[in-house]
Amino acid sequence: MPYWKLYIVRCGDDSLYTGITNDLDRRLENHRTGKGAKYTRGRGPLEIIYSETHPDRSSASKREIVVKKLSKVQKLHLSSEPK
Repeated sequence: MPYWKLYIVRCGDDSLYTGITNDLDRRLENHRTGKGAKYTRGRGPLEIIYSETHPDRSSASKREIVVKKLSKVQKLHLSSEPK
């Protein structure tokens, strides 16, 4: 059974993008080559600053909704917490 990841990417303009995927490396490459989310196009370089694993898409999607409602400061705090 594949696992899902929630991730936060810091864009070159210092903005943050939050998403989910079941293949983080492939998804980051898609973002970098302009095949990912429209938001990240032209905002490189991109760096993953946070990720967490979920057992299924449903739980990852629910967590994504929660994280997307956080402020930038709260998202940065997530990324600085010990894992």
